[in-house]
Amino acid sequence: MHTQAITLTDLIKSLGGPPIETQTPIEVRQRYSSTVVPSDEAVAEIRNVDANGIPARLYRPRLDVELGLLVYFHGGGWVIGNLETHDDVCRAIANRSGHAVLSVDYRLAPEFPFPAPLDDCIGATRWAFEHAHELGCDPDRIALGGDSAGGNLAIVVALESDVPLRCLVLIYPATDATQKHQSQDENANGPILTKATVKWFLGHYLANGAIQSDPRVSPHFAPDASLTKLPSTLVITAEFDPLRDEGEAFASRISSLGVPTSSVRYRGQIHDFLRYSQFLDDAHSARTLIGATLSRALQKT
Repeated sequence: MHTQAITLTDLIKSLGGPPIETQTPIEVRQRYSSTVVPSDEAVAEIRNVDANGIPARLYRPRLDVELGLLVYFHGGGWVIGNLETHDDVCRAIANRSGHAVLSVDYRLAPEFPFPAPLDDCIGATRWAFEHAHELGCDPDRIALGGDSAGGNLAIVVALESDVPLRCLVLIYPATDATQKHQSQDENANGPILTKATVKWFLGHYLANGAIQSDPRVSPHFAPDASLTKLPSTLVITAEFDPLRDEGEAFASRISSLGVPTSSVRYRGQIHDFLRYSQFLDDAHSARTLIGATLSRALQKT
């Protein structure tokens, strides 16, 4: 493991607290939110918007031109996370890409299990496409992205929403709810995220009886004919992450189907590393990579 990641995980361990899977969703949300450090990344415009009843936050790094737009879905296992927990990430992506970011505050399980979070993300994406000009953005230059559960949602929205897309950015995405990939066992007791914690998240998300192999839950099981329609895709994974292999397997599959795909593993890194730029040089590197990818994908043609 990277020495910086060791320092970070030691710090998190020193804060104490029981394992996530022994707590209630409300307790975990409160603890997750309490770790947020206010961002010092200045952005030209930040404003909250109503995406047809779905709360969202718009980040615009420039005000003088019509921009491309990344619709972003935060991570947190469909159970935790919000606009604040990923505020710094969205600010950084907006500034490094030169394009706008719309962060979506979708409903959370178990109060709103599958498909409610997905429905919100589809609805917000369609709204963003239909109202792009009001956001100072070009409806022909839209991308989707997200981390962890948010990466899962981004894939399924791309398959379900019918919104024309330029690019997908998937950061350690959850693609297979069966938990059968090798990294689930290899990193079962990994820092930040464990196999038991993944099971806890999935139990809440699928609380209404949805099945793990439903392609809208696990895009790993989507048919080839659907996946071939995906836009160019960047997949970022972390070596010490239970989700590593399912993200890389998804990248390999869509690449074999002809989807332009880049897959980058950050060796020595842990799940959720993108959020910890104050500790990890690799978080800065990944943010720069995402920005450069979006800058190319969302440029005017």
